[in-house]
Amino acid sequence: MLYFCKGGASLIFSEEIKKIRKKALLSQEDFAKELGVSYSTVNRWETGKTLPNYKTMKRIDTFCKNNGIDFAITDE
Repeated sequence: MLYFCKGGASLIFSEEIKKIRKKALLSQEDFAKELGVSYSTVNRWETGKTLPNYKTMKRIDTFCKNNGIDFAITDE
């Protein structure tokens, strides 16, 4: 289960987002389409360059719930 916290490590998130995508058997491009973001956005998440905003985190949460993948968001 992934807990994303304010000030959390982007490298930990980058590893987890890649695991989520691979569990769903999706390419970065297909995962981006599922979430309504660009391919380059997913690529930046997976390389630790950026983090998704809260609205997109909620989309990732919904995606994971719909696909039986553990994921959680906290505001700690």
